[in-house]
Amino acid sequence: MNKKVSLVTGGSKGIGFAAAKALHDLGHVVIIAARNEEQLNQAVASFQSENVRGIQEDVSNPDSVKALFNQIKQDYGRLDLLFNNAGNNSPVTTIEDIPFEEWKRVFDVNIHATFLCAQEAIKIMKNQTPMGGRIIKMVRFQLKHQDSLLPRIPRQNMRLPG
Repeated sequence: MNKKVSLVTGGSKGIGFAAAKALHDLGHVVIIAARNEEQLNQAVASFQSENVRGIQEDVSNPDSVKALFNQIKQDYGRLDLLFNNAGNNSPVTTIEDIPFEEWKRVFDVNIHATFLCAQEAIKIMKNQTPMGGRIIKMVRFQLKHQDSLLPRIPRQNMRLPG
C-alpha cells in the first residue's frame, strides 16, 4: 500500500469531518472513528469512496482504543497520521454545580482519550517502515455565557484603558 493511512477521531461531523475530507482529498486512506453509529455511517457514505472507512469506538475506553489501533495495524500495517479530534463539552453552568461524573466524562474524552490514542499510535508509528508519523491534537475552547462563570465584577472594572 502506497497511500498514507490517517485516523480521525471524532470525525463524523464538524472539524473532524472537515479534516477527514481534507486528508481524503490529499489521497490518504482515512479511518473515521466516532461513537455515534448513525452519524458515522452518514459521514462515511458521503465520501462515496473505498478509501474512507468508519469504525465505531469510544476512545475514552482503553479497551476500545486498543481494539481500534489493533484493527488499523491488522488491516493497513501502518498509521501515518492521527488527527486526535474527539471531544466533549459540558452544559454551561457554574463550576460548583458541575457533578463530578460530568467533569470526569468530559476529561475522559478530552484528556484521557488523547493520551490513549497517542500512546497506541506511537506504538504503530515506531515499528513501521518507514518509521514515524504525525499526531495532531485538535484543541477547542468555547466559553458561552462567560458572565455566568465569572465572579460578579462590576463591568466598568473589566474595561481595559484606551
